Amino acid sequence: MTDGPDPADPTDPTDPTGPAGGSGTDDGLRGPFLLDVMLGKLASYLRMCGYDAAYALDRGIEADEEVLDLARAEDRTLLTRDVQLAGRAGRSLLLTEREPVDQLRELATAGLALDLDERPSRCGRCNGPVERVSDGDETPDYAPDPVETPQWRCTECGQVFWRGSHWDRVRETLAGLDG
Repeated sequence: MTDGPDPADPTDPTDPTGPAGGSGTDDGLRGPFLLDVMLGKLASYLRMCGYDAAYALDRGIEADEEVLDLARAEDRTLLTRDVQLAGRAGRSLLLTEREPVDQLRELATAGLALDLDERPSRCGRCNGPVERVSDGDETPDYAPDPVETPQWRCTECGQVFWRGSHWDRVRETLAGLDG
């Protein structure tokens, strides 16, 4: 048995829009997001920050028309490096940088909150919601002891997560966006 969502917790994994309601910014950048085929690495960062960040290739979508259809159907803000695609989307943000850290900097400049929550809410692999692994639940052999290190499991793909060295590196990357 796993812990359910805490109604007082602003990182409720059942909230599809992201952290603290996922509104993103006061000036219009808001989730949920759809990232086109050029932004796969960025998707993982956004998911670790609690945003619902669908990645087109995860959905088997590559063609521009299908990307636009999905963004509209799921009311997602499209994040893209494609000028023409951004211009055709109802809600989009055109990113100009190639490297994920520079793309994160662009998002931060646009006003998107980029912080790691103490309790993960999204799977970095598939974007599914995660739930806390309870004491006694089976975890992979390579995972640390769940009694000593809190763990979460994706409800969709089964991936197990914990705050370890990768978490620390992402936290450092996000902290370094200001400078």
